[in-house]
Amino acid sequence: MTALKPILVGTAFALAACGATPDLYPVTPPQVEQKQRIAFRAVEVRDVSLPAYAGANEIAIEDLDGKLVTDSAILWADSPERAVALELTRNLARLTGARVASEPWPFEAFPDARLEVRFESLIAGANGQFRASGQFFVGVPDGGRERSGLFDLAVPFDPLGGPQAIAAARGQVILDLAVYIARNGLR
Repeated sequence: MTALKPILVGTAFALAACGATPDLYPVTPPQVEQKQRIAFRAVEVRDVSLPAYAGANEIAIEDLDGKLVTDSAILWADSPERAVALELTRNLARLTGARVASEPWPFEAFPDARLEVRFESLIAGANGQFRASGQFFVGVPDGGRERSGLFDLAVPFDPLGGPQAIAAARGQVILDLAVYIARNGLR
């Protein structure tokens, strides 16, 4: 069955490509169940940098040989860099109760901290793991203790579930990243 997974995923992508207009897949945010105290009242989510394949509109999946497979008829519903920044912002706001907004900062009073996230990878693997790895940076404009850290997260998904399963997994891994940053970078 493991050898069939990349073939079945490829078949699902090929079948979706039969339509004249591309299929768009939004990321439905998972429910935020927990709360996390942080050291800041206001946080600006600045730059979210994605690898080229993850920043493209086409939904990519890594096959068992490590090759990234995309289909121009299967697209994210929003530009990935914008969407990931907004997902991270929403998740941090719900987790922490702090005022969190994406760049450009919309308020008159400046934020207490600025967060940048640079993804090394953000990919659905044929092995059923959606992985996110990279580095985050927390800048503190008033001269407080600045922080940085590495992250390497993964959530399971069903490769046979197609783009919907990939979108759900991306939503979960971004929530997990928000929890990780809140605990390890914003406390």
